[in-house]
Amino acid sequence: MWYDVDPRSSVPIYQQLVQNAKGAVAKGVLMPGDKLPSVRELAALITINHNTIAKAYQELEREGVIETLRGRGTFVAARPESEAIWKGEERRKMIREMMNQILVEAFYMKMEEDELVELLEETVRDWYQERRDGK
Repeated sequence: MWYDVDPRSSVPIYQQLVQNAKGAVAKGVLMPGDKLPSVRELAALITINHNTIAKAYQELEREGVIETLRGRGTFVAARPESEAIWKGEERRKMIREMMNQILVEAFYMKMEEDELVELLEETVRDWYQERRDGK
């Protein structure tokens, strides 16, 4: 499930929820219009403080991943097809910064360039295959 979290992880629980939800939407596990559990329902379901869930939902809403409709609930937002949230160079810059973080970690793990490129290609292929398969 997209809301599985690891309380022993160094990544804060709300960030795990944000990352998991974004991944589930990107892979088609959660579709636009799907209703999400309320903050209190999800808090009870995974026994996490409701403030943590609320923080994750606020971040997801800020990023345009979900939307809350008063009186109806929280839903996966429709992905805008005609207008990208991140435009051109801004999008590339943001991805480049994330990739630089990975490169730094790979350096400290003594991973060679060829091995890293191979891993990236394999990861990209696997990710898109999972997305096509709807996992």
